[in-house]
Amino acid sequence: MLRQGIHEFVVNTRGRGLYEITGSVAAWVRESAIINGLLTLHLRHTSASLLIQENADPEVQHDLERFFSRLVPDGDPLFRHTAEGEDDMPAHVRTALTTVNLSIPSPTPALVLGTWQDLCLEHRTHPHARRVPPILLVNKLVKPRGGWQFSHKFIS
Repeated sequence: MLRQGIHEFVVNTRGRGLYEITGSVAAWVRESAIINGLLTLHLRHTSASLLIQENADPEVQHDLERFFSRLVPDGDPLFRHTAEGEDDMPAHVRTALTTVNLSIPSPTPALVLGTWQDLCLEHRTHPHARRVPPILLVNKLVKPRGGWQFSHKFIS
C-alpha cells in the first residue's frame, strides 16, 4: 500500500544567500522509518528557490551569487515590478531559472544525496519566513523498536 507523509518546514532567512536545510529534512525522513520512498519538497513562494548544491567549498555559493547578480542585477531599469523593493523582480527571475520543487529518492530511511550535496533554499535580500512542505511517498514502512512515534502524519 502506498502511503504519504506530510509536514512543513519553516526557514527563517536573514537576507540573500543559500540556506542549508539538509539536516532538518534528513532527520524527518530518518524518523519516518521508510523503505522505497520518494521525497518531494515544494517551496510555497515565487521569489525563492530550492537547490541541490555543493556543501564543501563556500566559494561555490559566492560564485553562484556573483553569477546571478550579473545575470539579473537588483534595480535593473528593465523591471517595472518593484512592489517589494529593487530585488523583487530579480528574485522572481532567479526562481524562474531554478526551481521550487525537488524530488529525492529514499530507498532507506535516508536521503540519497551525493557526498558534497546539500539541500538549499536561495532567497532575496530581506528576511522572510519561507514555508517548505515536504511530501514523502512511501511504498513500505518499517516499524521501529518502541513503535511508531511520528511528529507528522501518514495518509493511506
